[in-house]
Amino acid sequence: MTQTAPSSSEGETVPGAHLAGAGLIKPGYHPRLTNDDLAPLKTQSWSSYNIFAFWMSDVHSVGGYVTAGSLFALGLTSWQVLVALVVGIAIVNVFANLVAKPSQVTGVPYPVMCRSAFGVLGANVPAVIRGLIAVAWYGIQTYLASHAFVILGLKIWPGLAPWADVHEHGFLGLSALGWAGFMTMWVLQALVFWRGMESIRKFIDFCGPAVYVVMLMLAIYLISEAGWSNISLNLGEVNYTGWSAVPVVLGAIALVVSYFSGPMLNFGDFSRYGKTFAAVKRGNFLGLPVNFLFFSILTVVTASATLPVYGRLITDPVETVAQMDNLFAVVLGLLTFIVATIGINIVANFVSPAFDFSHVSPQRISWRTGGMIAAVGSVLITPWNLYNNPEVIHYTLETLGAFIGPLFGILIADYYLVRRQRIVLDDMFTMSHDGTYWYKKGYNPAAIISTVVGALVAMVPVILKAQPFGLDVWGMAGAAQYSWFLGMGIGFLCYFALSTGARRAHRTAPAEV
Repeated sequence: MTQTAPSSSEGETVPGAHLAGAGLIKPGYHPRLTNDDLAPLKTQSWSSYNIFAFWMSDVHSVGGYVTAGSLFALGLTSWQVLVALVVGIAIVNVFANLVAKPSQVTGVPYPVMCRSAFGVLGANVPAVIRGLIAVAWYGIQTYLASHAFVILGLKIWPGLAPWADVHEHGFLGLSALGWAGFMTMWVLQALVFWRGMESIRKFIDFCGPAVYVVMLMLAIYLISEAGWSNISLNLGEVNYTGWSAVPVVLGAIALVVSYFSGPMLNFGDFSRYGKTFAAVKRGNFLGLPVNFLFFSILTVVTASATLPVYGRLITDPVETVAQMDNLFAVVLGLLTFIVATIGINIVANFVSPAFDFSHVSPQRISWRTGGMIAAVGSVLITPWNLYNNPEVIHYTLETLGAFIGPLFGILIADYYLVRRQRIVLDDMFTMSHDGTYWYKKGYNPAAIISTVVGALVAMVPVILKAQPFGLDVWGMAGAAQYSWFLGMGIGFLCYFALSTGARRAHRTAPAEV
């Protein structure tokens, strides 16, 4: 049984705004490991709906829509893509529940939970990796949503067209108007984040349902314009049928899991706020399999209707809305997608690095400062070059999955198999050499080795597949799409094998610590 967060009578909290939630800091907690944002929560108040809304915001994004649309470039039929989307999200649901429990029970965020496996200082390794990946995703989502600003500007002021030409007025691969849209999105997201976690919760409670309303209206409009009989659910050229489609479908499933691998890994940053683990699981079920099934059907139908209505297949909802003749409908639709992307970007890619970077130096980097570090980094990586066509999308997902997979496998192996769900909460905040998670100078070699081995092996097929190599040594390039699963499996097995002594110690430990 996991030890839960102590009651308020056992310690004191550091005064402040509690932007990430009021944490309980006990007198023995070491300053190098503790601040009010990282300490165990005093109050856990999120309901199933709040978790449901979190996943709605994560799913209902321009990035999610574009990623789903990119699967049709694989040569599958619509029903095969739909199967891949649903099976992939069911896998995400199972894994999200596994990640959710340790943080919900202890009330600590993902990087603190990693101290159990990596050591109280070694946990900075997964924190920095996840933080940097979040920076990449933050930039990508900001760029995708900023495209709506560009289209909106051109719709209202057509004279801005020359400023949207990257060759005439561009810098680092993005047009002047693109830069204006990107930085506008950047500022809006920072303003919402700056207000703290409670404001973020209220914001995402609104975002997910709002996009559903617009998506439904868009689908109904397109179907009425095209006529149901003129809609074909095969969105691209179908190259695979029968058994030949099975490996392609499996690859598509892997890409779906890779897309959600980031928020799935650090889901503990949000499950820590859940009232109970049962409430978190209900929210996960509603927000993932149930919600994603409906969203996937809506995506396929909407994209299919663009062919008879506009004469070409459009898989970007922003561009689809922009094709409409009614200016009010265009403005309403684009603003809704902008708001929705702000929601997903904050919950998936702003909150995570805020905790991760704060974890590196708790006394110098607050939760708010950590988030702003991520925001600045998202501009420097020029994200528009990472997500500009289906091939680049898949390569980006495969690379990110190779690094996230091992971290996930190690976290799950440690909590469920090595620790047997027993956590000494106070030892996560002590620098004592006798602490449970001190290991060797604060680092657990088993976790570090497993991370390196898992990531390196998972990246081999990704590198072989990428240009200018374009190699397929022993068919390994085909394994690139399974980079997350490769990394996760190798990290899991490697850590389990190297933790023999720890498993033996925990088998003889008392039922409650």
